[in-house]
Order: sequence, then structure tokens, then C-alpha cells
Amino acid sequence: MTSSGFTPGRILRLSLLISGAIVFLAPYIFMISTAGKAQDDIFTSALKLIPTHIFYVENITHALSKVPMGTLLWNGVLVCGLIFFFQVLIAIPCAYAMAKLKFRAARTMMVLIMLGLLIPIHATALPLYVAFNNLSLLNSYTALVAPFSISVFAIFMFLQFFRAMPDDLIHAARLDGMSELGIVGRVIVPNAWPAVTAFAIFSVVAHWNDLYWPLIVISKQDYATPPLGLMYFRAAEAGDDYGALMAATLIITLPLVVAFLLAQKRFVEGITMTGLKG
Repeated sequence: MTSSGFTPGRILRLSLLISGAIVFLAPYIFMISTAGKAQDDIFTSALKLIPTHIFYVENITHALSKVPMGTLLWNGVLVCGLIFFFQVLIAIPCAYAMAKLKFRAARTMMVLIMLGLLIPIHATALPLYVAFNNLSLLNSYTALVAPFSISVFAIFMFLQFFRAMPDDLIHAARLDGMSELGIVGRVIVPNAWPAVTAFAIFSVVAHWNDLYWPLIVISKQDYATPPLGLMYFRAAEAGDDYGALMAATLIITLPLVVAFLLAQKRFVEGITMTGLKG
């Protein structure tokens, strides 16, 4: 007899969720395992998750000595922070205007935003590269930040969130004599933190892991982002040092895991609330 807590449907759902979690976590588990192995253990024919000889200290030390890990992490934090700051600074007023103000171009702007969601960075990479080259801005933080300072995804996400906010709150603020910018700063932003936190996860993860654009505009190690820094492990003569490479990857991905775990509750809340009203 099956207890009420473990019905066949519940067992099936849990089994599917656990199987999916194992599939998604498998690369990370393999990375943690490889980061603690010596080269001989990595290239052995037997696949073992638990290292025969623990080499975490050696691999992490090698990773920290082979590339300036502190500089890479600082560049990642600075670039992701600046991108997120400008994206939110621009997206919130735009989304508020489209959600709560009535003007003729609102529908046209919505169409442009939807079209903007369909255009990948790859389509604009060449003209952007030429523009930055002509302005002598290659190998700079400006080249890493500027192309992503406006996010149509952020505008769309905040738009959905602001549509769910009661209009009476906005009207009350206007009756108190607040300007539209005052409403944005003192009413909208304090109530938009769940959506901001949810978008922060999307933005930081996307740009922290981005290799395509930094690979195009950065050739100096001083401006390299974490994924670009991993390429410095490549050695044409000796081959790749996979133990140190995985140790460096572990160091680089750890801040993202910690950030997501800390913001998980707000992230789920923000995602849920942005879907309340279409």
C-alpha cells in the first residue's frame, strides 16, 4: 500500500527531476573531480570520479601561478557590474514609460523590442568591431561594456513586472506631487527589487561566461575576462594541463554558484512576478 506522501505520480516526478539534476550537474561534478587529479589519472582508461591521488592544492597553485587569476576575476566583476548597472539604469525608465505612460509610439517601441530580442550579438559583431577600432577603443573596458549597456531583454522583463504593479500606486504618487523621474526613483525601483535580482542573475551569468566578444576585442591580458583567461592555459608544445585548467574553471565558476545560491529566493520570486500579467 502506497502512503499518501509517495504516490506513483509523485515518485515519477521526483525521479524525472533527480535524473534531470544529475544530467545538468554531471559536467560540474566531472570538473570538480578532474581538478583534483594528476595528469596520469586524467588520461587513464578507467573513468573514476574520486581521484587516486589528491592533487587539488597542486592544480590550484599551478592555475594561480600560470595566469593572473586575481586580475581575471577583478575584470569579470568590473565588466559584469558595469554592464548590469547601465542595463538597469536604462531599462527601468524605458519599461516604466511603456507600462504606465500612454503615448503614440508605445506599440512601435514594443515591436522594436521584440525584434531586438531576435538579433544576436554575432550579427552586430563586425560593425561594432570596426567602430571600436576606428575609435581606438579596442583592449579597453569600454569595448567590453558599451555593446551590452542597453538590454532589450531587461526592458521586456521589467515591462512585464511593471504591468503587474497597481496603477493606484502610481496615481497616489502623482497626487503627492512627484515627477515621473521621482516616481521611478522612489516608487518603482524600491518595489522592483525581485525583478532586478532575477535579471541580475541572467545578466551576470551571461556576461561572466561570455567568450565570443572578449575574444574579438581583447588581445591584452590586462583586460582579459575569466573565460578568455582560461585560453592562456593552452600550450602548443606540452599540450593542455587539464588538471590546472579544471582547477581554474572551478575558481571562476564558484562565484556564480555562490551568487545564485544567495539570490535564489529573490530570483524565483522575480521570475514568478514577471509572469503575473501579460
